[in-house]
Amino acid sequence: MDKFIDKLIDTRWFMKMVALILALLLFDSVYDADKDVSNINVPSGADYEVLSDIPVKSYYDTDNLVVTGVPETVKVTLQGPRNLLQPAKAQRNFEVYVDLANAEIGTKNVPLQIRNLSDKLKVTIEPAYATVNIQEKVTKEFKVNVEFDKNLIEAGFVSEPPEAEPKTIKITGAKDIIDKISYVKATVNMRGPIKETVRREAIVQVFDREMNKLDVQLEHDVVDVIIPVKSLSKTVPIKVIEKGTPPQDVSINSVTLDIKEAKIFGAQDVLDRTDSVRVEVDVSQITGDTELTLPVIISDGINEVNPKVVKAMISTTIHQSDGDIHEEVDENKTFSNLPINLTGLANQYEASVQSPSGASLTVTGNSNAIQQLKASDFSVILDLSNLGVGDHDVKILVNGPSDVHWKLATEVAKISITQKEI
Repeated sequence: MDKFIDKLIDTRWFMKMVALILALLLFDSVYDADKDVSNINVPSGADYEVLSDIPVKSYYDTDNLVVTGVPETVKVTLQGPRNLLQPAKAQRNFEVYVDLANAEIGTKNVPLQIRNLSDKLKVTIEPAYATVNIQEKVTKEFKVNVEFDKNLIEAGFVSEPPEAEPKTIKITGAKDIIDKISYVKATVNMRGPIKETVRREAIVQVFDREMNKLDVQLEHDVVDVIIPVKSLSKTVPIKVIEKGTPPQDVSINSVTLDIKEAKIFGAQDVLDRTDSVRVEVDVSQITGDTELTLPVIISDGINEVNPKVVKAMISTTIHQSDGDIHEEVDENKTFSNLPINLTGLANQYEASVQSPSGASLTVTGNSNAIQQLKASDFSVILDLSNLGVGDHDVKILVNGPSDVHWKLATEVAKISITQKEI
């Protein structure tokens, strides 16, 4: 058998047949007339691009569910022909997404997908999977608590409870997150010292019991905050202190103030030890009946006083002598807190006197007439005819004896008129 094969190989015809067969096989592998020449893959320079910060979209029932754990961005690596790669890189009109349309509540490990990209490009997404938590969406209303550094309030001032507007906000999130909410705070950042009411905006933040910030949706991210700040105050009497000695022929009958009390402001310990404020009258310069405007004097530690000045009516008697002959002159007498009567007010209205609380009247006349006068001899009237609802300044009218003259400490009263309730 071996001899037969060796003899066959040595023949010239055998070698020609073998060469022909090999030529036909080679031709068939190179050329196929039935193939579409358009599908011939001509190498065009395969390459790759790495794209960072590609946003990820999530598709789920946003009305009833909350999804956490989906990365905000991913890294995408594209590999393929340069003529497809460059437009994809430049336009970025593809989309990386997570499809949770049919997902159930719970924790899932889901793939990140891509679409709107040529299938001739090979894609790698990092990370390829995301562990997501799907929860029921819950909305609840919470009170907003305002916080600020009370140490910034200046000494002698105090802050009242601050308020947020709106006072409550609706917070939406996963049920297990909403159940963890312990604090809803609007923190006001300020610089001290503070001695007046503060009005500004504050960012709302939500925390759990351990003061960890929670990822939730807020109806309002910012609220308006008002922090009322006022000075500590106290009302005390105003004392009259006479300084000096009046001239020899002058006697001081009385010194009457148009305002008897003042409000003082300061730190609590200073207020506790302050019982009064004062006005000082230098009687050495008084030569007759006088009206003076005097400052209200406060002690150290008091920040402010209201009123700052008052009027002092000084009643005197002047003595003239020539040997043993004494001539009597006019005298003054002051009536304070006389009741103020209202007249002429329409039936459908009510009126109240805001100030003064009572009329103060200085009367001048013959000493005999003055000595017999009584407060009941005078009638103080406010005529409210033709006045309607609102605040009004009304001239004070006085009826009294005809043999004396008088002067009001305050000639105009402030009144408020309101509609009667039916």
